[in-house]
Amino acid sequence: MLLITGVLVLLVTALVELTGDRLIHSYIWYMLAFFLFVTSFSHYVAHLGLKHDQANLHVYYFTSMGVRMVFCIIAIFLYRFYHEEQVMQFVFNFFVLYFTYTAFEIYALLSNLRRNSKKQI
Repeated sequence: MLLITGVLVLLVTALVELTGDRLIHSYIWYMLAFFLFVTSFSHYVAHLGLKHDQANLHVYYFTSMGVRMVFCIIAIFLYRFYHEEQVMQFVFNFFVLYFTYTAFEIYALLSNLRRNSKKQI
């Protein structure tokens, strides 16, 4: 996760330097910190499910996904409630990060499941 965050930091820094604030919202660093926290929490909950109750891993995983989605919806509504400028830019940047971290989470979960399925065979 630190690798993907590092790549995103480098990409965002390069885009900010090249395009200014046309593509990247000024709250991008807050968004990155938010997604780092939320994804870490989701990964931790799924890891607990994998460690303690493998038969019900899907419950832990879907709970972590649901909590993450609720946190994301709350973050977007809070931004919209307190700010009226650059809403589309914020939402676009937010969802690019959301889908990037979701893809990472799915990849991490699948790699853990493959490793555990090989142990059971």
